[in-house]
Amino acid sequence: MAIKRNRRFHAEVATSALSDIMFFLLLFFLIISTLANPNVIKVPLPKSDANDKTNEPHVTVTVDEDGKYYVDKTEVAFADLEQVLLESTTKLNDNTVILRIPGESKVQLMVDLLKIGMVHDLKMLISTAPAK
Repeated sequence: MAIKRNRRFHAEVATSALSDIMFFLLLFFLIISTLANPNVIKVPLPKSDANDKTNEPHVTVTVDEDGKYYVDKTEVAFADLEQVLLESTTKLNDNTVILRIPGESKVQLMVDLLKIGMVHDLKMLISTAPAK
């Protein structure tokens, strides 16, 4: 008498669709992370070994390589910078200002900005890029 063996059932998980989903998620997060960058104005920042990051919303003053001033992505003339800076800090109810100045700029540019902060009792932070 010939006894047939029962074929055992082997559970399988189809993973071909999972790789497609992971690829789309990777693309989604890469695109979102580039759009979520609050500092759209490209400035070659000075290098530093000690970097602290802040996730809180602060007023950002950016000076590009052409000498144009921006307060939170809005171009402002230097004569109006002090007034716009005060309005922005009172709107946020925060006296912290982040300075984004090119690493190759003159020291006098930074001194002028720090003087505005000193007169109005603003906390000025200088943004830097990580040293490699």
